[in-house]
Amino acid sequence: MNRVSILTVLLLMGASAMGQRAPEKNIEKSVLTSKINNYLNKRVMSSEDLWKLGRVSAEGLSADGSILIYGVSNYSFEENKSEKNLYTIPTQGGIGKEFTNESGGESVVEITSDNDVIYLYKGQIWKKNLSGTSPVQLTDVEGGLSNVKLSPDKKHIIYSKQVLINKNHSKDKYVDLTKSNVYIYDNLDYRHWDSENDGRFNHPFVASYENGKIGEAIDLLEGQPFYSPTAPFGGSEDFTWAPDSKSVLYVCKKKYGNDYATSTNTDIYQYNLQTKVTSNLTDGMLGYDNHPIYNTAGNRLAWMSMKTDGYEADKNDIIVVDAVSGAKLNLTGHWDETVNSFTWSKDGKRIYFVAPTKGTVQLFVVDVPTNLNIRSLPVIQQLSNGQFDVSGIVGETKGGLVVTSTKMTQATEIYLFNLKTKLLSPITTVNDAKYAQFEETKVEGRFTKASDGEDLFSWVIYPPDFDPKKKYPTLLFCQGGPQSATTQGYSFRWNFQLMASQGYIVILPNRRGMPGWGTKWNKDISKDWGGQPIRDYLSAIDDLKKESYVDNDRIGAIGASYGGYSVFMLAGVHDGRFKSFISHCGLFNMESWYGTTEELFFANYDLGGPYWDKTNNKTFQDFNPIKHIDKWNTPILIFQGGKDYRVPVGQGQEAFQVAQLKGIKSRFVYLPEENHWVLSGHNAQVWQREFFGWLKETL
Repeated sequence: MNRVSILTVLLLMGASAMGQRAPEKNIEKSVLTSKINNYLNKRVMSSEDLWKLGRVSAEGLSADGSILIYGVSNYSFEENKSEKNLYTIPTQGGIGKEFTNESGGESVVEITSDNDVIYLYKGQIWKKNLSGTSPVQLTDVEGGLSNVKLSPDKKHIIYSKQVLINKNHSKDKYVDLTKSNVYIYDNLDYRHWDSENDGRFNHPFVASYENGKIGEAIDLLEGQPFYSPTAPFGGSEDFTWAPDSKSVLYVCKKKYGNDYATSTNTDIYQYNLQTKVTSNLTDGMLGYDNHPIYNTAGNRLAWMSMKTDGYEADKNDIIVVDAVSGAKLNLTGHWDETVNSFTWSKDGKRIYFVAPTKGTVQLFVVDVPTNLNIRSLPVIQQLSNGQFDVSGIVGETKGGLVVTSTKMTQATEIYLFNLKTKLLSPITTVNDAKYAQFEETKVEGRFTKASDGEDLFSWVIYPPDFDPKKKYPTLLFCQGGPQSATTQGYSFRWNFQLMASQGYIVILPNRRGMPGWGTKWNKDISKDWGGQPIRDYLSAIDDLKKESYVDNDRIGAIGASYGGYSVFMLAGVHDGRFKSFISHCGLFNMESWYGTTEELFFANYDLGGPYWDKTNNKTFQDFNPIKHIDKWNTPILIFQGGKDYRVPVGQGQEAFQVAQLKGIKSRFVYLPEENHWVLSGHNAQVWQREFFGWLKETL
């Protein structure tokens, strides 16, 4: 039913209500009038609206689980920055109350049994009780603290800070040349993500702690060129205290230089405060091992683990070990999916986790056996189901779990998941009033037969007031990763609600390489980048093109990272299907990319190895976009970040130069201060305007 039809029904209902004189009918009339006004005042979402949404973060639960602490970041266009404050709200329902309002972002460290909220603010530890007392600054440490974790007995602290290990920067190596700016390297890992390696490494420090006073600190990696938390995205989750406060765990990849750049082997180390001895708890486990969490009793430790060194998108499993006997069990090794994150139940008898499945991310549970040496396989149960993502678990409370959740049409909010009814109930509603202003965009699932006969699932988002009798321009979205899931997540840049609101149908195929459809489906993209995954994209768009409402003369392909690679690849093999392309930070020349990217373990595993190894000819010849430029003839917009070291700037420059010299309508949008993403609000607005401006020009 379209907008006019719905409005007609509402008006007819209103006419009926107006004919009644009873008071309750007058109330119905008032409510109906309000609904009609709201409906008439709805408008399509704009890119400015997107940045006016509050960004919600779950910060923690009170000891009894009755109060949620959450953060909301609001962006200021005038100042081009965000301001984050903390709020409290009952988990069983209520109204959020402001907890902090100082200028600058606060983040919760922990909430004590006395309901004291310990939080970081401007690098120092503060305390404020949930009852509303005045905040108290506890520490005054020069240079500030980061990634703080207090021991359970509150007598010790672990935190991180940078330590100069290697004099890679000229100002450190030649102290008399203070105006120089030169980097000197003897090995790889000379830059990572968006930063040069100046020889400084994040190290974990342990110290005594009493009423905000920090004693003499011990560097747990003293003199060693290793990172903990892990670079570039590790945080306080890389640290955890044993419940008896006698030892602390930290995650580290103890590799350096070339070995660091070609390996994913992180391990979990335990430092004993009394003996000062460090032991490797995951020795012999060769992939990523991280996110260690003890159960409340402290007799079991669980962590996330991948098996294969160098395979950064390997199946993620939950490992549990008995702290006394040392017995170890892979809880999810028999399960044909991969885990995103997990938490223990309060009683320590089960583990709740979230994982991608069938185009969404859902909540699961697995019982932890009393005997970890059992041969029977633990039963895994899916708890939630619906057209939404459960993106994270905050904790357990009366009646259920507090979780974060998104949809393609709704940014993160926090919910209570009822373990009996299996339903989500909103706790926070930060953006409800803003979303109520926007015309709705319908999201549906769709199955297509892929070229090899497999079932291929896609999400399809339709414009507001979609009318199947009309024809619409259509966008094929190509996901990055390449092994990232296309689910019901919400992006503040690649926002499909925003795209649909501008009048486009958007299709998002769950092509080969995406988790949620079995480990084989997820793994099949490795060493086949330009093969079946690209054919999956073509199958999805060819199927959608059969619908009468798709304007086959106005179809575009868009994407970032591997999605940008897909756009470059499609530009050479699409056979006239597309009228416009947009690639953001895409891989264009696989040889030069291999020679300049920083995480070589990724390139070695997914591409098969270096381009000079002739066994990899298929990757660097058949699946290399630059080898197909003879067929390029379609307008293309190229975005590129200047500080993107994952897909360095030359990739976008090479592609743009090819398009220009071939006389193809093309545009290069260079963001010198951005990395693989776009983080500045003003830059993001430029990105959106160029994105939609290009589509108007070319579709």
